[in-house]
Amino acid sequence: MKTAAVIGAGIGGLAISVRLAAKGYQVDVFEKESYPGGKLAELKSNGFRFDLGPSRLTQPERVEALFHLMGENPSDYFTYKRLPAICRYFWPDGTRLDVPSGPNDFAYACRDILGADPSAISHYLTSAQDLYSLAAPLFIDQPFPTLKAFQSPVGRQIANNLFTVDPFVTLHRRNARSFKDPRMVQLFDRYATYNGSNPYKAPATLKMTAHPEHNLGAFFPDQGMYSIVREIAKLAVRSGVRFHYNSIVQRVNRNTGGEQVTGIRIDGKDFSYPLVVSDMDVNTFYRSGMIDFRSPKLGRKQPLSTSALIFYWGVEGNHDQLDLHNILFAENYREEFKHLFKLKKMYTDPTIYIYISSKREQNDALPGHENWFVMVNAPESSEQIQATEINRIREILLKKINRLLGIDLSGKIVYEHIEDPGSIERRTGSWHGSLYGKSSNSRISAFSRHPNRRSKINGLYFTGGSVHPGGGIPLCLASAEIVANLIDQ
Repeated sequence: MKTAAVIGAGIGGLAISVRLAAKGYQVDVFEKESYPGGKLAELKSNGFRFDLGPSRLTQPERVEALFHLMGENPSDYFTYKRLPAICRYFWPDGTRLDVPSGPNDFAYACRDILGADPSAISHYLTSAQDLYSLAAPLFIDQPFPTLKAFQSPVGRQIANNLFTVDPFVTLHRRNARSFKDPRMVQLFDRYATYNGSNPYKAPATLKMTAHPEHNLGAFFPDQGMYSIVREIAKLAVRSGVRFHYNSIVQRVNRNTGGEQVTGIRIDGKDFSYPLVVSDMDVNTFYRSGMIDFRSPKLGRKQPLSTSALIFYWGVEGNHDQLDLHNILFAENYREEFKHLFKLKKMYTDPTIYIYISSKREQNDALPGHENWFVMVNAPESSEQIQATEINRIREILLKKINRLLGIDLSGKIVYEHIEDPGSIERRTGSWHGSLYGKSSNSRISAFSRHPNRRSKINGLYFTGGSVHPGGGIPLCLASAEIVANLIDQ
């Protein structure tokens, strides 16, 4: 029987384990933690349940594809609903905007609340859709960048339509040209943060990120985000995949010539596998000595994406001011990103993201309570944020929540757990706590992400959010499909 080892049980590792099992491999997954999921984990404590990582689901068909692959009906195991409202935005001037699902309703909501021109929004979302349709077959669904990819019909089509791809201006500049109201500009600038990047540096190509959410819709699993992990892991077990938790892989072994993978080493013992797929953060993979081979030169110096400081609060009371997903914007967005990427400091007026899964899944909180996931972007760092700095940011958040929402949390926080770049790095293995690997803060960033295989090492492949095509659940699932296709070839 063909055998394969997968290092890491993040969403990419889980997906490739299922895909390899469907091809007849006996798959062993080695995970350093006692549970699957990687960044997409959960915390249960004191009557509260929190999704620790990703909190938004788009393109659920990429999850369903794994069940179809094994001849199963996805709805027997994994169910979800389309969100009627994608997000609730709050600005410092007191403006509140509920973003409804569907591009037309969104355009008219912006007209009613912000005075925006609906046709400008419709044009922007249509261009985002056109860009996605043009670029996704290469940038997302193929093992890019390769010479073969450039020479393919899709590659030639992109080369002939570079202005549609829009790589020559920054995302912020494109948004400022598209909208008159600075609040609309800020709303669409935020899509750079979906892969931890800076809208004032990242190319306007990132506007394609708006397409899946606004044109295709945002969704929420019926049992919370972690149900994605739980059900894919169960599917993998039903498919014959073997999971080895609390197992730290020390290195990937190669033959004498170095051109062929021969297996992995755990606790000083060598295990034979002709095929190894790493779902580790690729920076950690190389820097921790997993293999005596340097990372590719292209992209080696590309700056990392942001990390996060996250407060998980069990909050007394029910607060109608907030929905499932909420954003409280910074007044000076440019200064916030200057702090994150140039000064490497926490900003004094950060944009706040609040996710409350108990708005949809009541069992995630005690009766009469809510589970607040309160996140601000943080610079990538291997250092634990000092307690004094955490307390300072905590007070800033509490005051801003009170000022913008009229919610005084004094005495209402009955449970608290905190994650910062240092703890995220230790728990997930993400280098310096970076949530998405390399940032997209240059025109060549899409070309410089680590490929899904090393051409000079047979049998070694890479999946997950730190390699091509990028971070987030849909792209991690896409990376696993790319790897499976490469193995076929």
